[in-house]
Amino acid sequence: MTDVAKLAGVSHQTVSRVLNGSPQVRPETRERVLAAVAELGYRPNAMARGLVSRRSKVLGVVTFDTILYGPACMLLGIERAARAAGYGVGIVTLEKVDRDSVLAAVNTLGGQGVDGVIVIAPQEAAAAALHSLPTPLAAVVVEAGREVGLPSVSVDQFEGARSAVRHLLELGHQTVWHLAGPDGFWEARDRRESWQDTLAAAGAPVPPPAVGDWSARSGYVAGRALAENPDITAVFVANDQMALGLLRAFAERGVRVPEQVSVVGFDDIPEAAYLSPSLTTVRQDFDEVGRRSMRLLQQLLEAAEPVSEPPVAPTLVVRESSAAPR
Repeated sequence: MTDVAKLAGVSHQTVSRVLNGSPQVRPETRERVLAAVAELGYRPNAMARGLVSRRSKVLGVVTFDTILYGPACMLLGIERAARAAGYGVGIVTLEKVDRDSVLAAVNTLGGQGVDGVIVIAPQEAAAAALHSLPTPLAAVVVEAGREVGLPSVSVDQFEGARSAVRHLLELGHQTVWHLAGPDGFWEARDRRESWQDTLAAAGAPVPPPAVGDWSARSGYVAGRALAENPDITAVFVANDQMALGLLRAFAERGVRVPEQVSVVGFDDIPEAAYLSPSLTTVRQDFDEVGRRSMRLLQQLLEAAEPVSEPPVAPTLVVRESSAAPR
């Protein structure tokens, strides 16, 4: 910093103000300092800054070992938001999601000096750990269910499922079948409950749900069974991967989509628009989840009373796989 100040012909304090974004610097002085920074290849020393501010500018994220689209995109959204706020991210990935594993991961990150942690906790097994997190450590949880009682951010799974089921009912289908996600996941539970409630509110029959494990393979297996029922005209699938497998099973069994059966998924994976037929689905805004998580954590770090974040609203994306019954 001293070298930058000498080259720019300003004081050490002026360089500090420029690097910290202070408005109390004239534009021409700022340009001269930034030019000196670029010429010298100067990079602020994060460790030195941390000693002064008592902040590491590093966040910890706890997630579980998965290739599932939703949790993976949530992690990416959090990392983008943290980077935009000037934070680095340390990640601990759990092979097993239970109380001891979550607490061990949080304690590991705390020992590395992170300023706070964000826990992606879509599984009910993590619930017991969330209320046992170390008190001095600022923590935000993501997708941890409606009753978590902690600073949290989530997508409105109820509204997403409701919009999918209403869409199919408004097209004229008498009822909507459901391929649910696995037990133990908050999102699977919420989407299933919303499906049931929406049908009941419309006075439509509530058929028994099929259950998958989020994978395309489980959607394919369920699809082979559902294809044998000629009364089915509409299916709401709890995620797009299972919907992909279901579409394959229907095609093999000669069930035409949407002419005979309409299909709606959830997530809006990048491939959804390119399936044949293209998939009607519910889009989740994972970048917004990241931004709200970061905003909430920063409020905790500043010792401010955290402002409750409303659920992120999902969006129904209508494509070719849904139509009026024939």
